[in-house]
Amino acid sequence: MKVKKKLAALTLALIISAGGFQPAYAYTQGALLKQGLSNQDVSELQRDLKQLGYFSLDVTGYFGSVTKASVINFQRDQGLVADGIAGAATIGKLTELVSAGGIEKPVSRSGSDRTESVQLLSWFGMVKDIFARGDIATLTDVNTGLKLQIKRTYGGNHADVEALTKEDTAILKEIAGGSWNWTRRPVIIEVDGYKIAGSMTAMPHAGLDSKAELAVVDNRSGGFGTGQNLDAVKGNGMDGHFDVHFLDSRTHSTNKVDSKHQEAIQKAYKSGQ
Repeated sequence: MKVKKKLAALTLALIISAGGFQPAYAYTQGALLKQGLSNQDVSELQRDLKQLGYFSLDVTGYFGSVTKASVINFQRDQGLVADGIAGAATIGKLTELVSAGGIEKPVSRSGSDRTESVQLLSWFGMVKDIFARGDIATLTDVNTGLKLQIKRTYGGNHADVEALTKEDTAILKEIAGGSWNWTRRPVIIEVDGYKIAGSMTAMPHAGLDSKAELAVVDNRSGGFGTGQNLDAVKGNGMDGHFDVHFLDSRTHSTNKVDSKHQEAIQKAYKSGQ
């Protein structure tokens, strides 16, 4: 009995001397975790990310877009290849930091913890709820530093937004270089205490400011022809709405991720690190 007690005491002392924390679960050797997987390794990945301040949702064991965004943020902060895939290097660094009790200055990029830095957050399951329909936000154009107020009015695959006032519309047109266009531009969206990396196209479309919202009208802006009038904010000098994309968001026409928008989103994210 005395021998068993001594062994137990020695084991406890080793745990304490190693930093006071030991992972409860060891990853499967050679684990390569990526979006779409669902297993115990993913559960541990989410727990470790959560302990380090990169993930704050419930542990589910499913590697979705939120987990991918958390992995990317962790990888960027640790100088790893930021591909959103947790392989040997990423898992090794996670295990090292968790075993040591954390990092000196935890960086919170989980999506529920607000921060002064720009966050790279997924549209589906995160930004779509943070920046809900009817919410007003501040949009900052990364290239010029110009700011305007916007309101989210429509959009399921990404945010359809409108300038809040005529003054805001004038600022948007200045950002666009004096004429509306579909160029992807890196932007930062500030809403409800968050600063989120995004990409916009300064091209109002699919609406007429002079007509009733959702009425069927002809000659909608942007060459969209006949259809529902997607213009909710009246008197702002803008016909219709313009698009703001976020990590993993998709276009309405193709239901696919637009690579140019995603490139602009990464530029916006890097601008605020």
